[in-house]
Amino acid sequence: MLRRIDAHHHLWRYTADEYDWIDDTMSRLRRDYTPSDLSEVMASAAIDGTIAVQARQDLGETRDLLSLAEAHPFIEAVVGWAPIASKDFPACVDGLRAYSKLKGLRHVIQSEVDDNFILSDDFNRGIRTMLSSALVYEILICERHLPQTIKFVDAHPNQIFALDHMAKPRICARILSPWRENIYDLARRKNVYCKVSGMTTEADWRAWTETDLRPYLDTVFDAFGAARLMMGSDWPVCLLAVEYQQWFSLLDRYAAQLSEHEREQFCGGTAIQIYRLDSQDTVDQ
Repeated sequence: MLRRIDAHHHLWRYTADEYDWIDDTMSRLRRDYTPSDLSEVMASAAIDGTIAVQARQDLGETRDLLSLAEAHPFIEAVVGWAPIASKDFPACVDGLRAYSKLKGLRHVIQSEVDDNFILSDDFNRGIRTMLSSALVYEILICERHLPQTIKFVDAHPNQIFALDHMAKPRICARILSPWRENIYDLARRKNVYCKVSGMTTEADWRAWTETDLRPYLDTVFDAFGAARLMMGSDWPVCLLAVEYQQWFSLLDRYAAQLSEHEREQFCGGTAIQIYRLDSQDTVDQ
């Protein structure tokens, strides 16, 4: 049996200034969430390893996450932030080469004022620079960005991409289109993978049901197939709507319909493959 991997979670030392996106409706998140906190809940879901993902667009946070990963072996990889659109980006990546657990980078596209930011020249220049590093680029967008994202991916056919949170479909409103059609289109690009995470926080936090989630799960499994899907918690953000163990139990029930090989891919094999979790090679530049 392959390791079970939580392919998407965060860690932070909370301050109001650094996490100003956490508003009054998210008061449960206004505290520290540390590796020790995470390790306490991992056992409840039989999780063996994790991938820590940036929550702030700050190189200091990236280095802090990498240090935590070195100190806590169950954190098998880090997806950090670096200034991809900056001319200094190659030097930034070079400065991170010593960290063997840096396996990917992410920019918070969903918060950019310009909905076409992902198509900007400077940002795409940086993405081209990433190709030689073997780093995965994680796409954090909302549903409305999917048409631009398809064009973006087409400009980088050899780069490995991971779509975060299924592009945040409008689950609370029970709206499938045009998200569903765009997901099928994006999934035709074989260099794109998808994280099954962040669903309950796109639903009604207090009243969602598995029935609400089912059409969206059916779509990504049909579009991508288990070999290009990864399960992730989005902990601690998920705690606004679902407990850690509750979320993975839901995914395990859904995955029961898959073959044993497909379940292994979804529950860990795909993450192990694309983030090279069995490799401790440093990033090439």
